[in-house]
Amino acid sequence: MTAQLAHIFRHPIKSHGREALASVRLSEGRCLPFDRLWAVAHARARLEDGWTPCQMFTRAAKSPALMAITARLDEAARRVTLAHPERGEITLSPDDPADLPGFLDWVRPLCAPDRPPPARIVSAGRGMTDSPFESISILGLAALRALGQRLGRPLSPDRFRGNLWIEGIAPLEEFDWVGREITVGAARLKVVEPITRCTAIEANPETGRRDAPVLAALEHAYGHQEFGVYAEVVEGGEIAPGDAVGLVA
Repeated sequence: MTAQLAHIFRHPIKSHGREALASVRLSEGRCLPFDRLWAVAHARARLEDGWTPCQMFTRAAKSPALMAITARLDEAARRVTLAHPERGEITLSPDDPADLPGFLDWVRPLCAPDRPPPARIVSAGRGMTDSPFESISILGLAALRALGQRLGRPLSPDRFRGNLWIEGIAPLEEFDWVGREITVGAARLKVVEPITRCTAIEANPETGRRDAPVLAALEHAYGHQEFGVYAEVVEGGEIAPGDAVGLVA
């Protein structure tokens, strides 16, 4: 089977919702448009100019209920609609201070009470990915299925908050791409490094409750807790599910 792009996801507000895309245009040196464009800084955050480490933000690793949020972004209006099975829907403009109090009231019950509470929505003029460079995460569906078989249950791709899911590669074959370039549709990306995972992947994305020892399963199967890779765009272009994926010779 030829490798192909199966799914595209973005996360407009970091750790606060996912959204499937039918297509997207990648740009050189940038992550997916609007992916993690905003993040929720907690009350003890020490923010820096530009990129800030994820520890300064409210995130699913510490508040697993956030994993059950879905998102819809109106790009033209820069308005995001978030939905959660226990909190209903809310629509906000992350750039508008007037929308902040309502958002904080909506999200606060989903945050762990022993963690610093969410305080404000911030942006940095770039995607606030977990890597210092603007990355696109690439993951394989075969590895996801293999991990689910080891756990005795299917696992949703939504647990891993990835951008591009690939069908037709062997489990963790993407690790062999580190340092090399791949084509995805009309775009070309350089694979930079594996992704080390955190406890966020142990939460069910439908309920927001931890229900599977996924990190332990990774450790037992492979001797590490890495899953997927970070890549950077070296040549932009349009991509969509069904596009071929291949290594550059």
